[in-house]
Amino acid sequence: MFEGNKPRYLTRGVDAEIPPEIQVFLWAAIDKMLGPKDYLQVFKLSAVNGLQVIDHTSEQPAFHMTYLLAAVEDPVTAKVYVMDSEEYCTMLLASEY
Repeated sequence: MFEGNKPRYLTRGVDAEIPPEIQVFLWAAIDKMLGPKDYLQVFKLSAVNGLQVIDHTSEQPAFHMTYLLAAVEDPVTAKVYVMDSEEYCTMLLASEY
């Protein structure tokens, strides 16, 4: 799952609401995961004291990681899914699912 040679897409909602630097960070977080990966990666973005907080989870195998980003100019609040369909990967807002 999530091999680097697969095409990667994002929806209009992600393009409109999630800054490019955060999009790149989310893809990189998946790429850096060790071991097998679930086809669905979930990211909950929130802002705490001016920091961008990203909670990254998946179910099988169970995974949880929290990232704090200080360099983000305008932190966003959103839930983002990244799905691997075996032919390509797609990043979308939870509301677009």
